[in-house]
Amino acid sequence: MQNIISIANLSKTYASGFSALKGVDLNIRDGEIFALLGPNGAGKTTLISIVCGLVNASGGSVTAGGHDIVRDYRAARSLIGLVPQELTTDAFETVWATVNLSRGLFGKRRDHAHVEKLLKQLSLWDKKDEKIVTLSGGMKRRLMIAKALSHEPRILFLDEPTAGVDVELRRDMWNIVRELRADGVTVILTTHYIEEAEEMADRIGVINKGELILVEETAALMNKLGKKALTLQLHCPLDAIPDTLSGYALELSADRTELTYTYDTQGQRTGITSLLTDLAAAGIRFRDLHTEQSSLEEIFVSLVSERT
Repeated sequence: MQNIISIANLSKTYASGFSALKGVDLNIRDGEIFALLGPNGAGKTTLISIVCGLVNASGGSVTAGGHDIVRDYRAARSLIGLVPQELTTDAFETVWATVNLSRGLFGKRRDHAHVEKLLKQLSLWDKKDEKIVTLSGGMKRRLMIAKALSHEPRILFLDEPTAGVDVELRRDMWNIVRELRADGVTVILTTHYIEEAEEMADRIGVINKGELILVEETAALMNKLGKKALTLQLHCPLDAIPDTLSGYALELSADRTELTYTYDTQGQRTGITSLLTDLAAAGIRFRDLHTEQSSLEEIFVSLVSERT
């Protein structure tokens, strides 16, 4: 798969001396959904702002669709749509007018059919003649996406796209992102909602203190860094874990009715077979068991903590 964005040794140091980005290297593949995760102040928005031409880099290079974002700014920027965190719109303009205006700002000819398709796709068609000030927060967020897509970009940046929206609307937004990817749009999103990245992203990048500390396929990341927990529901409450089982680092639940064994998914042996044998030898019987994979949130916290 070809790369649509290539970032090489990108750095940004502000006049205050604060280093927001430190030698970031990153390639975004054409047609993928890429999630950029990181705590507040990690450099996510700075990275996006540089690629979109809103902030000047201190060093390094960026190309979009093969165009250098500095030397060939217009060509590069025409490929990019941006939905920022802040909802910045002309409150007293209509939905229809503001989306058409955004298209015109990129030098695109009027295409009412395209704008109509966008508004229908984003469930805004019945709001087309309403002033933006009358829209709900969720509808304004959809409008920002329509504006960003008005000039038919190949790349869409979503900076915290579901911040402040309810769970139902968040699910709708996820479906919109998948539809965009199906239409060939490359989507790069930043998010504080870990489940958002886990649900949608093909790959995940983790940035912390201006450094890109990991880029991995989502499934591979979950498999490589995730752990599984085997929980045994006991027939009878257990007063204490026998010394003969101390090597398994078992955890006994507060009500003493469950034992949990955590194991590495990448280990050559899980130790489950020997655990079950030793439980039987200790006279501990269980009536049910189930396993759980560690969440992406747990992996993320672990990665960031290691670099702190």
